[in-house]
Amino acid sequence: MSESGTLETLEPNPVWVEDAYDDTVDALRKHREEFDYLIWGGDWCKDCRAQLPDFGAALDAADVPEERIHHYPVEKEDDGSKTGPRVEEYGIELIPTVIVEHDGEEIARFVEEEPVPIAVHLADQFEETDEIEE
Repeated sequence: MSESGTLETLEPNPVWVEDAYDDTVDALRKHREEFDYLIWGGDWCKDCRAQLPDFGAALDAADVPEERIHHYPVEKEDDGSKTGPRVEEYGIELIPTVIVEHDGEEIARFVEEEPVPIAVHLADQFEETDEIEE
């Protein structure tokens, strides 16, 4: 886990159905040893509580090593701005935000309001990256 703490909301959802997301899990598994997942969220945040447990279950199903998953707990200031580890460095304004890096380079990003689950959104971006590399 990250040096910055943990997000309880990232604990895998025990009722998540892996079979419904075979392609997504395969996409995550394909790169499990090369990609790092940087995850900003807050256990106080309703969007994080709604989205991160399923993402945690997808990472678990894909056997992504724990050392590849970095938690960055975020707090909200009175003005609505977010504070926490690496928030300014990565331009984090909404949570949950998940950034996927390969060798320190950002290759995919999920920000709070995408119309599909986090894992699906990232898997779609991985597919685009894979097509470029071919």
